[in-house]
Amino acid sequence: MTLQELWELFPIVLTPHQPHWKEWAITEIEHIAKLLGGYSPTITHIGSTAVPDIMAKPIVDILVEIPIGYHLTAVRGTMEEAGYICMSSSETRISLNKGYTPDGFAEKVFHVHVRRSGDNDEIYFLEYLKNNPAIAREYELLKLGLLTEFRNNRDGYTEAKTEFVKRITRLAKNHYEGK
Repeated sequence: MTLQELWELFPIVLTPHQPHWKEWAITEIEHIAKLLGGYSPTITHIGSTAVPDIMAKPIVDILVEIPIGYHLTAVRGTMEEAGYICMSSSETRISLNKGYTPDGFAEKVFHVHVRRSGDNDEIYFLEYLKNNPAIAREYELLKLGLLTEFRNNRDGYTEAKTEFVKRITRLAKNHYEGK
């Protein structure tokens, strides 16, 4: 299947915030914690589904931080054996997903970002949005504005949000530094 065919099968869709996303995240985090318990992970629900009151893609993002000293290739193997699909992998990062089927999205869809401990800018971004509703709304409006052009171009959609995400992450790091 070509990348274009994949994007057609899995378009970007934004929906109003759903309270069940938090429950899905908790359940999935508990599952991942059991799978990876021997690696001492820190696991966090991240992404727009973790921000109340803004529209989001109905895909729950989860950040798994693994301390230095553990091989991420072993973590990847454990996750793949449990049914997660590896989308990309490097020495310091692994991107996995669950809930993509040959017919489109399953009811529950997850993106799992495995990183080294401390590689967690998403947490700063998330906390800033949660504590600054006007900024969260600005982010929501940006995403809605990009939807028409990038509905079937996930890479373009992500790239178009990058400057905003970087700017808010810098603000968040300055704000939360030492806290």
